[in-house]
Amino acid sequence: MAANNYFALLMAGGIGSRFWPESTPEQPKQFLDLFNVGRSLLQQTYERIRLIVPHEHIYILTAAEYKEQIRQHLPNLLPEQIICEPIQRNTAPCNLVGALKIHALNPEAKILVAPTDHLIHDTAAFKTDVTQAFELTNDNNLITFGVQPEYPATGYGYIQRNDKNQMSTVVTFKEKPSYALANQYVQSGNYLWNAGIFVWSTKAILSAFKKFEPQMFAAMTPTNHVWQSSSDQDFIDREFSKLTNISIDYAILERSNSVYVIQASFDWNDLGSWSALYKEMEKDIHGNVSIQGDLFADSSKNNLIKTQPGKKVLLVGLEDYIVLEKEDTLVIVPKSKDQLFKQYSKAAQKHWDKS
Repeated sequence: MAANNYFALLMAGGIGSRFWPESTPEQPKQFLDLFNVGRSLLQQTYERIRLIVPHEHIYILTAAEYKEQIRQHLPNLLPEQIICEPIQRNTAPCNLVGALKIHALNPEAKILVAPTDHLIHDTAAFKTDVTQAFELTNDNNLITFGVQPEYPATGYGYIQRNDKNQMSTVVTFKEKPSYALANQYVQSGNYLWNAGIFVWSTKAILSAFKKFEPQMFAAMTPTNHVWQSSSDQDFIDREFSKLTNISIDYAILERSNSVYVIQASFDWNDLGSWSALYKEMEKDIHGNVSIQGDLFADSSKNNLIKTQPGKKVLLVGLEDYIVLEKEDTLVIVPKSKDQLFKQYSKAAQKHWDKS
């Protein structure tokens, strides 16, 4: 069966600083149940992938300090299905390691690479699209998913495609643009949001690493190490920190002329900000969202309020704000500034550390 060659690498090593103060280095976004559904974003991602990929073929890429949390959230995984990075080195090195492990297990393997902190409601469409990508990928091409832009977002990367077919060659990748450029991209119809979800064969991605990142490839394929051995993690712990700190986009995708994009038919939200979460939540008649708290709002609209459970909240004359409470921290920020949460959290922590 074709599914015997289907594998998945789920990336669960990010810190998720844009969801501070809810997301912290000790408990980042992928481990949170942001929608109060009884399952973390990691667990929801795993359940979605299980519709396509056999359980035993799903591998988690994560930071070493999150290994125990991964095991708590996904207790059915075997230890060898959790690949731990001893130090953060962005997404290229961990993808190389994951591909090498899987290729040693099955040289005909095809891999779905996906983040574990995105939201996708239409799991049936997701299964259809990913299955199509598995069928279309081969020993040469690299497939990425693009999402039809809903508005000129400045917080997303964009993919320029060659035509508007369901699957098209990629012309170029564009990093987060200005509003004016984003508007041009959307108006042209030839640009898609970069979802950061990929499908490729191990042969294709390893060939690309050998071509574009030969030093990194050579460092992880010495003659004295055989992948899928019991010493894999020891080898990773010893050699990983020597690898280049670079994303898979910069290392491979933006340098290859064998990249194709499939326009996703599934819905997608990368939950990259509190405003992105607000978009997904049920709102009252004035557009307010209250998570866990008991809100009474007067002359207030389009706000997101997240407090500790049962907190009574009075809101008067506030519009388009994010109000967040977690333990000893209170955050009040205009929604228009939520892309700056990473900077705010660093500056605030620096200030508090001095106090």
